[in-house]
Amino acid sequence: MNNKNLIKSNPIALIPFAVFIIIYLGSGIFLQSKGVEMAFYQFPAPTAVFIGVITAFIILEGSTEEKFMTFINGCGEENIVIMCIIYLLAGAFSAVSSAMGGVESTVNLGLTLIPPQYVTAGVFLIACFISLATGTSCGTMAAITPIAVGLAQKAGLNLPLTMAAVVGGAMFGDNLSIISDTTIAATRTQGVEMRDKFRMNLIIALPPAIITFVLLLIFGKPVNPIRVAEYSYDIVKVLPYVFVLVMAILGMNVFWVLVSGMFISGVIGLTYGDLTFLSFGQEVYTGFLSMIDIFIVSMLTGGLAHMITKAGGLQFLLEKSQLRIKKAPKSVLQLW
Repeated sequence: MNNKNLIKSNPIALIPFAVFIIIYLGSGIFLQSKGVEMAFYQFPAPTAVFIGVITAFIILEGSTEEKFMTFINGCGEENIVIMCIIYLLAGAFSAVSSAMGGVESTVNLGLTLIPPQYVTAGVFLIACFISLATGTSCGTMAAITPIAVGLAQKAGLNLPLTMAAVVGGAMFGDNLSIISDTTIAATRTQGVEMRDKFRMNLIIALPPAIITFVLLLIFGKPVNPIRVAEYSYDIVKVLPYVFVLVMAILGMNVFWVLVSGMFISGVIGLTYGDLTFLSFGQEVYTGFLSMIDIFIVSMLTGGLAHMITKAGGLQFLLEKSQLRIKKAPKSVLQLW
């Protein structure tokens, strides 16, 4: 007999998850209304999840030992562990590549190759590439925004439009990146191949990106001529990003993609003197630390979800969904 059939529907089991959502979103919305910067980052998501976990221990049935083992089994579920390991590797690759000058060289290469009259559209393309290669929209914006502001001032560009180009490109790349935390979570939890997810998202995201690029070509022309000769780059330092993108699209296992990319960046950094063996290890650890929030959230959420599922919360949602699906044809017929 399927064990899932033994789980009774229990709406109360959803309360811990609701507590997590209310605390996290509620605090963010409240602080946003007060004008606090980075409002949704002020109350740490791991803390909000942990409060939900404590709530589950208090209100769900069973002994503390039983609930604790259920929680631990959820934290250690295969897909959760895989996600967390990939998070760490993605952070390490991004940190090492940035430390050896990869981001700077990539930005400067783009500014050198792109004609000055199309600099705003060029900034958009650069943001697309870097976020696609690093998997972080916020990191991309942090790296490119100072350069974009300087360009806007020198060339007489519309500053809000230039910033919009940076944000749009960063979001486009992050949406497609194979090492983005949200992409990793989506593919692993839904059992979807990374390559298939990339192809589908490309169909969705590419048309508006092309339209944006064309509009930037038209409306983003500089008032003053600018020189691009001052931007120095090294094509070798761009190679790790190209490697990661190509190998991921070709279907190489994401573990080996990130490990290989990290060590390629490390070797380049050691060769050029941007890194030492000691600093290489430190940057890897820094990359690990940069992903600690999403790591803890994923682990705790996995445990919480398993507790809710075993207590009947998921069964309650399934039954309600099935009931609505069964009623749907009748409601459609009534419209006639």
